[in-house]
Amino acid sequence: QVQLVESGGGLVQAGGSLRLSCAASGRTFSNYAMGWFRQAPGKEREFVAAIRWSFGSTYYADSVKGRFTISRDNAKNTVYLQMNSLKPEDTAVYYCAATEAIYSRYYYTSSTYNDWGQGTQVTVSS
Repeated sequence: QVQLVESGGGLVQAGGSLRLSCAASGRTFSNYAMGWFRQAPGKEREFVAAIRWSFGSTYYADSVKGRFTISRDNAKNTVYLQMNSLKPEDTAVYYCAATEAIYSRYYYTSSTYNDWGQGTQVTVSS
């Protein structure tokens, strides 16, 4: 059974940085892609970034390109989301998710992902 545990959320001022972590366990993740999604109050869950575990290929939403970086540490089975130049509109609950989907065109859709973490709150004050 896949378990995903996020950490690293918190309160930060606009322009600041946070690094989220997602510790994964329960499977061999070499054939997986890992994604970060976020959901703000009253809004739908939206794609933020994804990474192919084996190749390290990365994918980003336009709204975070150039500001966020997704990476993984194979030895620790952990995926990171480094968030810089944070804006108030980045405020949301951030979720880590895992999928065995092969084709990257599916990574942008939440229904592609079978396993989810519990989420971590990120609040950016203006």
